[in-house]
Amino acid sequence: MEFHLSPVLTLLAFLVVASHAALSPEQYWNYVLPNTPMPKAVKVILHPELMEDKSTSVNVGGGGGVNVNTGKGKPGGTSVNVGKGGVNVNTGKGKPRGGTNVNVGGKGVGVNTGKAGGGTTVNVGGKGGGVSVNTGHKGKPVFVNVDPFLYNYAATETQVHDDPNVALFFLEKDMHPRGTMTLHFTENTERTTFLPRPIAQKIPFSSDKLPEILNEFSVKPGSVEAEMMKKTIKECEQPQIQGEEKYCATSLESMIDFSTSKLGKNNAQAFSTEVEKQTPMQKYTIAAGLQKMAGEKSVVCHKQNYAYAVFYCHKSETTRAYMVPLEGADGSKAKAVAICHTDTSAWNPKHLAFQVLKVEPGTIPICHFLPQDHIVWVPK
Repeated sequence: MEFHLSPVLTLLAFLVVASHAALSPEQYWNYVLPNTPMPKAVKVILHPELMEDKSTSVNVGGGGGVNVNTGKGKPGGTSVNVGKGGVNVNTGKGKPRGGTNVNVGGKGVGVNTGKAGGGTTVNVGGKGGGVSVNTGHKGKPVFVNVDPFLYNYAATETQVHDDPNVALFFLEKDMHPRGTMTLHFTENTERTTFLPRPIAQKIPFSSDKLPEILNEFSVKPGSVEAEMMKKTIKECEQPQIQGEEKYCATSLESMIDFSTSKLGKNNAQAFSTEVEKQTPMQKYTIAAGLQKMAGEKSVVCHKQNYAYAVFYCHKSETTRAYMVPLEGADGSKAKAVAICHTDTSAWNPKHLAFQVLKVEPGTIPICHFLPQDHIVWVPK
């Protein structure tokens, strides 16, 4: 299951920022965190084209307006034209009624990304006003495992045996140069993007508003998309565990504000796991250069499955963060962020980590690597 909303919401975000003369999410980062490198996990959400093997050309002027083409000169790819008549975007394959078509004119925005009854349709403004998104129906609902990085949940039997994140948990004592671990850094194929905060704040985000939210995004109740959105909202509404402060960030700006409020505006930096290439599960060796990050306090933000980018963030003062250089058996390299929890006494006794590592809550530090789309904020 995938949400195919990123190109559409990226365009809408651009239009809103431009029309309101507000700072874009990326500009807000540079304003609040000058000279602070942006982790790859943030870059690929802001610029999903970084994950695509396509070139992009931009032409300004001549014929009036702006033309953008990311299709390498071939039919297909993405073309954007901005002129007197508004904005037109086409990401089709050179076929009528295929791909994504976005038209922005005097009557709002109309988007269609596929055949009738499927794909994604977005309408902004126009007769009804507001935003409407249709992600299509992709089949029967499936069971969704609980997030292994939320520590007040018990793991299901299926998750213990089948969740690829199982391999990411380990004991701190096993993290040392020349140590080996069998890991699989899965790539999240979701291309959902950040909404500018002014838009995100106007969209409901609560369980009691779920029918309205699903209707707003034209998501069918009971579908895979609906169940995942329901799960994300529910997890965000659960009480925080002892010793942690939690917050669900529905925009990059709100994630920055939460993290800097806990660590200090001039004292925060962010990191994410970077993998040289996607590989199957394999043995990795910890290389030279294992580095402990500053302080015992951190904010970890886990990307959730939702129609746009939402991060479950929690601040703890009983963690140690490391940057771990890894070398795979196939020669590939990775720089993985590891988070070690020194106090797990408040975790659910049936959490995935306890079942996999065969230890009891509160007895020994438990560590896990962060997937590629998660972020850790630590003091400088």
